[in-house]
Amino acid sequence: MSNIKVIGIDLGATNIRGAVVNNNTIGNIVSQRIKSDGSVEDVLNDIYTVVDALLQNDKASAIGIGVPSVVDVAEGIVYDVQYIPSWKEVHLKKLMQERYSMPVYVNNDANCFAVGELYFGKGKGTDSMVGVTLGTGLGTGIITNGKLYAGHNCGAGEIGLFPYIDNILEYYCSGSFFSNVYGLDGVQVFKDAQAGKERALELYAELGNHVGNAVKMIMYAYDPELIILGGSVSQAFEYFKDTMWQQVKTFAYSKTLERIKIEISELQNSGIIGAAALYYDNQK
Repeated sequence: MSNIKVIGIDLGATNIRGAVVNNNTIGNIVSQRIKSDGSVEDVLNDIYTVVDALLQNDKASAIGIGVPSVVDVAEGIVYDVQYIPSWKEVHLKKLMQERYSMPVYVNNDANCFAVGELYFGKGKGTDSMVGVTLGTGLGTGIITNGKLYAGHNCGAGEIGLFPYIDNILEYYCSGSFFSNVYGLDGVQVFKDAQAGKERALELYAELGNHVGNAVKMIMYAYDPELIILGGSVSQAFEYFKDTMWQQVKTFAYSKTLERIKIEISELQNSGIIGAAALYYDNQK
């Protein structure tokens, strides 16, 4: 891996976070609250503020950006960015390259998570892997032959939209499960589980069943050697892992079950590091 410095930018719902990443070393993080209801230019200026601040104190040779949206990866165009209504079609790569005169790589946040794990996390040395982000929603990034597979429209791995029970998989297999199905606050359910409250533990056991079904869908569709779970919900893994594995063990092929590995991400600041890792993935 080269010693090049890459700026990683994580564009979230309310904040932009960025840092200079040198291999697996991350520099000081700069954060900027975004004007999510503002114009295209307002949000662009928020991104510029973060990048400009980083370049004041360090050098970089490329920029990687993770966004919660569908992306034309080749052209770096982002469409219908979640939580930013004005960003219907933004030629982000072109605008950033014109301003900073360096290569810019843009992809969606779930793909960035998977690439970050591949280069800097538990996926190092893996040829086939699926990174799963369990948060407010369910996101998935696919690694095949040691490289990100985003699909023709950057939509590969959108298993959260698969039909499931009476809705879609994401409805039941994410942090929103508790509010969607029971009208409960997920943060409070987590606190109750930590306190050992029986009802909360029962709810996590139910969630685990749904997560197990999601894992099986991934195994049938992609047959990876490794699945890495990340996102806020993965922090509660101890509360749903048993029922998850009970469901996974109903998978049809015993040899696949013997070989599959399911890990929990330990990568810190994965959105930033994953965005920076886009550079490395594009050198292959």
